[in-house]
Amino acid sequence: MAVTTPLLLAAVLLRRTDLVLLAAPLAVGAVVGLAGRATGEPTVRLAVPTRAPLEGNRVEPVVTISSAEPLDLATVQLGTPPWLLPDGARLARVVPVRGHHPIDVPYPLRSERWGRRPVGPAVLHASSGYGLLRCGPYASRPGLLTTWPLREGFDAVDEVPRAEGLVGLHRSRRQGAGVDVAGVRPFAPGDRLRRINWRVSQRTDRLHVTATYSDREAEVLLCLDSRHDIGRPPASCLDTGVRATAAIAEHYLRNGDRVGLVDLGRSDRRVPAGNGRAHLVRIMDVLLDVRPVSRVDGADRFATRALATGASGAVPYRTLVVVLTPLAGEAAFGVLASLARGGRTVVAVDTLPPGARPDPRGPWTELAHRMWALERAGGIGRLGELGVPVVPWRGSGSLDHVLRDVSRAARAPRLAR
Repeated sequence: MAVTTPLLLAAVLLRRTDLVLLAAPLAVGAVVGLAGRATGEPTVRLAVPTRAPLEGNRVEPVVTISSAEPLDLATVQLGTPPWLLPDGARLARVVPVRGHHPIDVPYPLRSERWGRRPVGPAVLHASSGYGLLRCGPYASRPGLLTTWPLREGFDAVDEVPRAEGLVGLHRSRRQGAGVDVAGVRPFAPGDRLRRINWRVSQRTDRLHVTATYSDREAEVLLCLDSRHDIGRPPASCLDTGVRATAAIAEHYLRNGDRVGLVDLGRSDRRVPAGNGRAHLVRIMDVLLDVRPVSRVDGADRFATRALATGASGAVPYRTLVVVLTPLAGEAAFGVLASLARGGRTVVAVDTLPPGARPDPRGPWTELAHRMWALERAGGIGRLGELGVPVVPWRGSGSLDHVLRDVSRAARAPRLAR
């Protein structure tokens, strides 16, 4: 119309029939296009899969475009957050839309980091009437995609410092019903007949029974330090801490133990000790919302110190406490020292990425980092004097030698006061 109208006006004013012949095809095309224009508005919907993938796996949201009448051209673009990257397809797509035939546009994506992340909205721009009319933008409602942290193949020795209960898989120091042989002893009233060791009984002419260690459960408390996020995601200290927490929790829950969780960055976020598959889902659900503290101010330090002071009374005496922390700041050392002085069995897992260094901000950055590293090494040495082992996270087997050492220390005889 922007070309046809001036040509017709020029033809009338100048009395030139050639301009009418030149404008006639354009006018006819405009009339035909406007006669077949779409009268209703198209709709766009975004469907995000409800099944949560693991980190690094593929997920495929689907955008559905519906229109009562055909559209000449439809351009749809999906908004994605960081760490949700396209996998072999572009986020902006051009698709044909037929009337009364909804079209589904899949978007293969790859989730590179754990957490809950909004996806969308999907924005639609459409044209009809041979490109004469344009409509939009039309936006869909955003969706929410949940990505589980990738749990490494973690495994640990069956020894725990202090096992109790009667439903776990760990060997207790006490004799009772179990599968681990503790020795052979003479028969006593109350022993079951199926425990009689007939070979030893025939050789000694006296009834003997096979003694076993009772199978006990352990209670494990996982303390995740989410106050800092040092390093480059998705390999920062917070990423390492979340993945390690999920792997350790899954290992002990699979063995029938009781596992609890405390977020040291927010003292109100904790999961009481429990067991079972449903309890693992509760722990993972809390881990998905872990975020670093944006600013460590005085109030936050006071809250963490209060948590450290009350930790000794809140944690049962026989609980194995595993603190996953980058050991940055005095608050983390305060929590570990408070638990150790209270007589709890504490293991510190260092989640600081190897070779992590701050971005250069001035001529004193390198010197400040070296001083911080020396202060941190001194704090780790003081923890060793309190009997708190510090071990870097290396996946499966990271805690084996530490658990053996603390188990031997727990079994060692102590002087009565």
